[in-house]
Amino acid sequence: MTGAKRRRPWRRLLLLLGIVHLVGLASSVDAMMSSRTAQGAIAWIVSLNTVPYVAVPAYWVFGRTKFQGYATSRRDEDSELTRALADKLAELRSHRVAAAQSDKHLAGVEQLARLPFLGSNRVELLIDGAQTFESLFAGIESAERYLLVQFYIVRADELGLALQARLIERARQGVEVYFLYDEIGSYALPGAYLQTLEDAGIRVHRFHSTRGLGNRFQLNFRNHRKIVVADGVRAWVGGLNVGDEYLQGHPRIGPWRDTHLMIEGPAALALQLVFLEDWHWATEELPDLPWEPVVPSHHATPVLILPSGPADRFETASLMIQQAIHAAHERIWISSPYFVPDEGVLSMLKLAALSGVDVRILIPERPDNPLTYFAAYAFLGPLLEAGVEVRRFQEGFLHGKAFLVDDVGAAVGTVNLDNRSFRLNFEVTALVMDPAFAAEVEAMFEEDFARARQMRREDIEDQPLWHRVAARAAHLLAPVL
Repeated sequence: MTGAKRRRPWRRLLLLLGIVHLVGLASSVDAMMSSRTAQGAIAWIVSLNTVPYVAVPAYWVFGRTKFQGYATSRRDEDSELTRALADKLAELRSHRVAAAQSDKHLAGVEQLARLPFLGSNRVELLIDGAQTFESLFAGIESAERYLLVQFYIVRADELGLALQARLIERARQGVEVYFLYDEIGSYALPGAYLQTLEDAGIRVHRFHSTRGLGNRFQLNFRNHRKIVVADGVRAWVGGLNVGDEYLQGHPRIGPWRDTHLMIEGPAALALQLVFLEDWHWATEELPDLPWEPVVPSHHATPVLILPSGPADRFETASLMIQQAIHAAHERIWISSPYFVPDEGVLSMLKLAALSGVDVRILIPERPDNPLTYFAAYAFLGPLLEAGVEVRRFQEGFLHGKAFLVDDVGAAVGTVNLDNRSFRLNFEVTALVMDPAFAAEVEAMFEEDFARARQMRREDIEDQPLWHRVAARAAHLLAPVL
């Protein structure tokens, strides 16, 4: 009897281990069926079956690539949001740029966005924090009816308190203020900061990425969008979050180089739509807002707002970048703080360079994320060999996300060239088809290139062994970076 009692703990342990391995096997089947890249599927299958004790919880927190339950008006014709916004969307489409229908490249990105290129806009390129927050705060202070405010990161520092004070002041003047933040990006935001906003009558809510049974343990999806809309007339979108480093620089990596965009006109309402989709997901509410486009006089700039995220049927952000590269006849210049492209983007970049297109990639010299920094080295060698020009920004941390196509088109948004932006984050990009704006973006790039060093193949080949090993190891982690 005593021997049988002694054997029971071992039997229970073996039973538990067997269950864990069965769960690992079942999870690996899920990974095989749902992972968007073969590299990611293989990595998860191997780890789930060899070390399931660690890999199973990691997979169900970080492994999935589909955001369950997020239905949007552009993807579900029978959704509540579609029915509620049907008339408003029709009003927006009346400002569609007719030329987009005859250009296959523009028509392709319209299909990805499920929104049209809208004309009659005025745009303003905002370079770095001083320009951006001067414009943004002026827009907030001038709002008379409502403000929609959404950021990935909000800090309760000097800049964060300046934003808070302006929002409270507008709320006290009778302006309806809606404040949406990502609970993971803004994990350090004190509850007192949010409570102060709520006490002033501001509607505050987190994006709620874990809402829904299928997302309960999912921490890998982030709402990386930065959107502000004032009265449906003007809107801001781009790379800047709310924190002192975005204005004053970071003590370790230096000045913060970033890019934002102000839009006045019908396209501001397209950004309003993107915000409302996120707000509706987070709260199951749909604010009753005006939808009459305000057209600025003497301006006719076409703008397309392209939201992307893990609820999309396609890999929207990656396909957008690939389409931009494909459309380039003379040049494609891209700025991104993180460079871990997927195979589609990587192949398109090499093919464009081999075809004689001026392909330039601008990335930071000083990283804020060691994994993405090392992973980039696994991709840079083949690109340099194909003739892609890679430059590393020297004067601080480059965080701007922008690209320029020939002399006619440019984009500013929140998308990085990495797996997270392509497949895991909710992002948004403003595509502007205007030679005058493209010239402004060209001048911005030229100034940045002048403050960057051009990489050579020797920069890759002459790295020490530990650096090359770190690069390959980080490359293996690319699907979850």
